[in-house]
Amino acid sequence: MIRSAPRLVGGVPLIDRRNSPASDREDPVVRTLAGRVRGFWRGDCATFTGIPYAAPPVGELAFRAPRPHPAWDGVRDATSQGATPQRGGTGATLIPEPSVPGTSTLNVNVFTPDPAADGLPVLVYIHGGAYASGSIASPWYDGAAFARDGVVTVTLSYRIAFPGFGWVRGSEQNRGVRDWILALEWVQENIRAFGGDPSRVTLAGQSAGGGAVLTLLGMPATHHLFHAVWCMSPTLSLIGRDEAEALGDALARALGAANSAEGLGSVDAGVLSRAQVPLVAGAGGLAGLRQSVASGLHIGPVVDGELIDRPTLAALRGGSGRGIPLVIGSADDEFTMVLDPYARYLRRVPAAPVLALLGLDGSRARAYRAATPDVRGTVERVGRYVSDMGFRRHVRRVGDARDPGNTWGYRFSWRSPTRGWAFHCLDVPFFFDVLGAHGVAAVAGDEPPHALADEIHGSAVRFIDSHAAPWAGWPETRVFDERSATVSDGYAGVRPLG
Repeated sequence: MIRSAPRLVGGVPLIDRRNSPASDREDPVVRTLAGRVRGFWRGDCATFTGIPYAAPPVGELAFRAPRPHPAWDGVRDATSQGATPQRGGTGATLIPEPSVPGTSTLNVNVFTPDPAADGLPVLVYIHGGAYASGSIASPWYDGAAFARDGVVTVTLSYRIAFPGFGWVRGSEQNRGVRDWILALEWVQENIRAFGGDPSRVTLAGQSAGGGAVLTLLGMPATHHLFHAVWCMSPTLSLIGRDEAEALGDALARALGAANSAEGLGSVDAGVLSRAQVPLVAGAGGLAGLRQSVASGLHIGPVVDGELIDRPTLAALRGGSGRGIPLVIGSADDEFTMVLDPYARYLRRVPAAPVLALLGLDGSRARAYRAATPDVRGTVERVGRYVSDMGFRRHVRRVGDARDPGNTWGYRFSWRSPTRGWAFHCLDVPFFFDVLGAHGVAAVAGDEPPHALADEIHGSAVRFIDSHAAPWAGWPETRVFDERSATVSDGYAGVRPLG
């Protein structure tokens, strides 16, 4: 079989037929409820890319709840990445997540060891990107290693930024959340055709994807769609209705359009994409950093009083999802890297006044310093505080809210040889066991520890299969490093932060 030139988008190789070695095996064809799809083999992994689970969200539909994709005749090709909700270039990002053009953007990729199998466990992964970017076309989200280990993997796309989460008057809110739900319903209805068991679905996500899986864990109406959760570096900020309405009206004014599905649907997608950037990103500089530390993201799931009736943490503390097994953790220095450009200046000043500018002072600052005696130096201490406020304290709050008998905590502590920190996103290629993927060497060096990938990925496989992690339950914490260990309470240092 002759292959054409490799397919790259933005310099990133995509997971598709053109980038895969030729196979003598007959292309796998499966029947979904909407119609048949043809994938391709990569070694022992049958791969299906760009399968639509929803109708193209274009025009007015861009700002309405998703609708199931219409059925099709014949066999639909699923050997190339589908279009992505992310538009255009995103600048330098830690995870290479290319934007694929097109209108049918609500897709799933499926990776399976055997479409003819029966009852394999299933992993469904939701990507991150601050709810404003991200793409399942990333080579870091390749499910081939999970397929190798007997797991059917599904990665799903969803509407991001304003189309997914902006407040549109007279329309359904939380459209991105509704996309997750419809994709999970697609899994329930179709995963048997790929060898998976719809009663053995583990939901996973990182960063905003980690926030997504916690959001769903806090929504009892979704619990029939998954049976365990692996949560990585979660955000935990839901937007209030008043803030969401104000942002929605401000964007509509900037566009000169009515804040409605019809009005916004008439705006060119490129114009909308550019106009939403300053509203979604918020302020820059120290003011922006302080605002982010205090209140989190500027766009994301909204407490709309209908689909989501209360903040996620309140739902979890109220018992939502308490019986669903959960692994949750974060990296040690999630966002310390944002201070690297200022490191030589910060080393000349004590940490206390910088932390005070970020909102940490008085008795709270003293208690935090006493709880983290191993963190030294202004850059590391300020970076750890930013990381703790943005991610690590959420791990502790969620862990404390749950049954310790089916909750397991971890920390990712391995420091990058290229950046010097155990930073945000660095654990993703270890989770997927894709250390040779495009872009990994830039963050993990030329010789990342394969034994660490074996442990993290292997722990995930075991959890997906058994819904139990191979270490003690909360608050005991597995510290993933070149010499991993289990400690009694790996998040004790964040307790003074509330």
